[in-house]
Amino acid sequence: MRDFHKPGRSAVYATNGMCATSHPLAAKVAVQMLESGGNAMDAAIAGAVLLGLCEPQMTGIGGDCFALFTPPGSDEVRALNGSGRSPAGLSADVLVANGHAHVPLFDTAAVTVPGAVDAFCRLSADWGKLGLKAALAPAIHYAEAGVPVAPRVASDWINGSKNLQGQAKSDFLIDGQIPRPGQLFRAPRQADALRAIAMDGRDAFYEGEVAEDMVASLQALGGTHTLDDFAATACDYVDPISGGYGGLELLEHPPNGQGVAAILLLNILKHFDIAAMDPFGAKRAHIEMEATKLAYDARDRFVADPDHMSRVNHLLSEDTAASLAALIDPNRAMPVTHIPGTEAVHKDTIYITVVDRDRMAVSLIYSIFKDFGSGIASDKFGVLFHNRGAGFNLTPGHPNELAGGKRPMHTIIPAILRRGGKLHMPFGVMGGQYQSTGHARFVTNITDFGMDPQAAIDAPRCFVENGELRVENGYSDAVKQDLTELGHKVVPPPTAIGGAQAILVGADGVLVGGSDPRKDGCALGY
Repeated sequence: MRDFHKPGRSAVYATNGMCATSHPLAAKVAVQMLESGGNAMDAAIAGAVLLGLCEPQMTGIGGDCFALFTPPGSDEVRALNGSGRSPAGLSADVLVANGHAHVPLFDTAAVTVPGAVDAFCRLSADWGKLGLKAALAPAIHYAEAGVPVAPRVASDWINGSKNLQGQAKSDFLIDGQIPRPGQLFRAPRQADALRAIAMDGRDAFYEGEVAEDMVASLQALGGTHTLDDFAATACDYVDPISGGYGGLELLEHPPNGQGVAAILLLNILKHFDIAAMDPFGAKRAHIEMEATKLAYDARDRFVADPDHMSRVNHLLSEDTAASLAALIDPNRAMPVTHIPGTEAVHKDTIYITVVDRDRMAVSLIYSIFKDFGSGIASDKFGVLFHNRGAGFNLTPGHPNELAGGKRPMHTIIPAILRRGGKLHMPFGVMGGQYQSTGHARFVTNITDFGMDPQAAIDAPRCFVENGELRVENGYSDAVKQDLTELGHKVVPPPTAIGGAQAILVGADGVLVGGSDPRKDGCALGY
């Protein structure tokens, strides 16, 4: 139980249904969908699409998504890959010939075809109850009426606004200025695109006027994108992957996401008595960060479009984890010979989870990769394009080498926990590269230290990135000094590390929700 003398937030309890996400307006809309007869899928889609307006620096219909979910009344976990592909006419050779060592971040070369809209339409048709019109109605309303800019969003807007270019400056600045907290942000041109999708489904986005606008806008800036690239976009149902830790089964989305790294990380941590360590001490942080270095090195060697990789079983193997765990010195940080991360460091994501009265659970993550994605918006409908193609590399023969019609390695990952084969908790951790480490830490917070979802989210974080150990202020100065003495280069992170949401499905039927105070959101139930 938390100390009520100190600032903080309690877990949220409810019985009929619940949503946890990073903006209160999206959580409220999701719960309203449940109250009006919708199910968890309707609510998750409604909340996620609205988050593209509440947090436009993080996500939008020009991005990708991944989802894990359980059908109503079932503990089976299903997965849907809503990530798009690179245009057929693009190749690593072209970029290398033009002098690039990496995929240029704020360039059409980094714009893969957005996959999220196709995924939302498919999920709504296959699993929703109220239909796409109902699910998109809140976002259409708020795109026109406006959303008050929340404090954390306003802070992110300042940091990300430098990435905006051309038409996007008009769409995502207000009279040329960065919005202030409380100022209304509107996107009426996106409302037109959403209205078309609500009426005619995915074809309204990937074919016809909206697609023509997107393709023409990208081609005008040198993009190789074609109408055929957009028309060919299709999400895929896939089988989740899983691993065990502390009596829980962790289910993750398979590659091209990095969920396999979260499972590998937990398998490495099994070789250490984490529960005997101080949960906020240097020893636990050190072991986790050493395991992170090793798991992310393996991730970056092998994880790619599933049609181009063959090492999933190797990464899930207990033998692989044992071999890596043996490399960890509990008393000394290993040199960072490989810096965890894709070719570009991913920062911005939203995560939403919903559980309904039939205990259908949805765990959905949705992103435009960098702050305001590529910074490029389409001319007519204001669709802000992600730059997920920066997740490719240009290394000849690498499984994640850029090629036409290929999906890049993704950092965004949803998760679901089961206990004894039963649905236990959908959860997700935002924060770009941090997400696999965040999943592992969240699971160990629950299993090794008995934290409830809110406490597990609140707990301080650290992450090794760019040769530095970024340590939040929730750790004491003494712990930071101990980590320094272990050989880590300890620095403060530029902002709080990530964000998280979770809903525990209790055996007594009570739902327990947690939402990260590092963001503006909340858990709401009814």
